[in-house]
Amino acid sequence: MSLTTAGYRIDGHDVREHELEVPLDRTGATPGTIGVFAREIVRDGGAHRPYLVWFQGGPGNRANRPDSIGGWLDRALEDYRVLLLDQRGTGRSTPANRQTLTGDAAAQATYLSHLRADAIVADAEALRTELVGDEPWTLLGQSFGGFVITAYLSQAPAGVREAMITAGLPGLRTPVEDTYRLTYAATARRNREYFARHPQDEQTARAVAAHLDGAEELLPTGERLSSRRLRTLGINLGTQTGFDSLHYSLEAPFTTVNGTRRLTESFLDEVGRALSFAPRPLYAVLHESIYAQGAATGGATQWAAHRVRDEFAEFALDAGPDAPFRFTGEHIYPWQFEEDPALVPLRDTADLLARRADLPALYDPDVLAENTVPVAAAIYHDDMFVPRQTSLATAEAIRGLRPIITNDYQHDGIRVDGRNLLDRLIRTLRR
Repeated sequence: MSLTTAGYRIDGHDVREHELEVPLDRTGATPGTIGVFAREIVRDGGAHRPYLVWFQGGPGNRANRPDSIGGWLDRALEDYRVLLLDQRGTGRSTPANRQTLTGDAAAQATYLSHLRADAIVADAEALRTELVGDEPWTLLGQSFGGFVITAYLSQAPAGVREAMITAGLPGLRTPVEDTYRLTYAATARRNREYFARHPQDEQTARAVAAHLDGAEELLPTGERLSSRRLRTLGINLGTQTGFDSLHYSLEAPFTTVNGTRRLTESFLDEVGRALSFAPRPLYAVLHESIYAQGAATGGATQWAAHRVRDEFAEFALDAGPDAPFRFTGEHIYPWQFEEDPALVPLRDTADLLARRADLPALYDPDVLAENTVPVAAAIYHDDMFVPRQTSLATAEAIRGLRPIITNDYQHDGIRVDGRNLLDRLIRTLRR
């Protein structure tokens, strides 16, 4: 595991790019190595400061690519040198997508099973050893990044000086079905709030869905847009920045071409970009696996979001014309691997992963109950992605964790008010 480093300057900061080769599977059962990449940013005069490692939300998203220094990063650099880690399978860490994955579906599913939080923690520990030896460092994680930090506190707490989490405390032993029951309920609430603000949009969305059921409308990537896929635009309802952008998309979706009602090219282009998983296919493939805890939570996830949807009549696809229209949220469905060109080649792979019953538990409640690492976590009362109920239970289960419970933010609080939010977390840790 040799570390190679290159660097450059940006905006009063030194930027160093670290690459490290690590085992794909540290048990040795699956041979091979992969590369792990991290970008370090050091403010002028800050070379003596301790490290803060950023764990991006996801799964399957690369770390931030800042073109300027602002928000939470600007605040972090006042106290730390910041390491932006591309979690394995993403960004410049050896990527995993339809172009790079080899072998049959079974081999690909096995490969992807090594991209979970426990392996990300081990990668971070390898980087820590190379960069600072035995010295512990600070962690900051958003959403899935908080899941990784919870695994870190279970697996390698000696490597952690302090930890901060935003919108990312997972259920330690929550069955995946229960998680989705909570997120569907939260998504229904956000739908009601959205249509209360923009009541005309419910009629518009219903009209677009009915049109798609009877007419062929093609996205710029060539596939037909279905009404069920249109409904997945509701993932925007879980963020402050995306709430009203959905309204703007629905302002004028129709035009008339030779006397026939059609969707506008601009609407199809905007929707196509919002719905495509081409930039982050791993998000779709790995999403349910982040909730898998082996036998502790009932084994395989088996497309839990798809199954649990049937328990919520208001999300039914065959609801009548007088039924409320509902967008779905952070839910991945097997049929998306039949409709999205970026996911179609990974359909069988994703199905095998959803049926894996042997994915190990990621969190150790006994270790967390004896935790000695200072931890602060922001929990959002109305979070549509990470349920408040399970977050509060986990906050109670991690010894010494200091929660910040607020309704000031939606799931993207770190993006919309990162400087103030991180400052509050730091002050909470040090009070």
